[in-house]
Amino acid sequence: MLTSFTLWGLFFSAFISATLAPGGSEAVLAYLVSQGQWAVLLLLLVATIGNTLGSLTSYVIGRVVHRRKSPEQLLSGKESRVLGWVERHGIWSLLLAWLPGVGDAIPLLAGWFRFPVLFSTLLIFIGKFLRYSVVAGVTLGVLGSA
Repeated sequence: MLTSFTLWGLFFSAFISATLAPGGSEAVLAYLVSQGQWAVLLLLLVATIGNTLGSLTSYVIGRVVHRRKSPEQLLSGKESRVLGWVERHGIWSLLLAWLPGVGDAIPLLAGWFRFPVLFSTLLIFIGKFLRYSVVAGVTLGVLGSA
């Protein structure tokens, strides 16, 4: 029972971290990896799926407001520099949707630009899985060298 609550906690932490609300999913993941009670791959998948679904929330918002708002109206000050980058690199920019500070804007713009949802989901998933893999790897490396 505790295991399912713990995994759901990781999932929701990752989901919230991918929306506009700040979250600490990396810290939650690192803690759970350090405990050694769960398979690292399971933790990576739970965190990645939660974080990907959170980003898809932004993607859907971008699609919904497509006709009512311009991309510039969707973005705050520091995120506005992402627009040119997404315009230049297109769907491939979704591999960096994990970036702190500006990563939330990338799926939002992907939805606005109507990038294909399945390929967008795959690219978001890959980028976020790689990010969480680095967090888990660093956690295991730090613990292994102590």
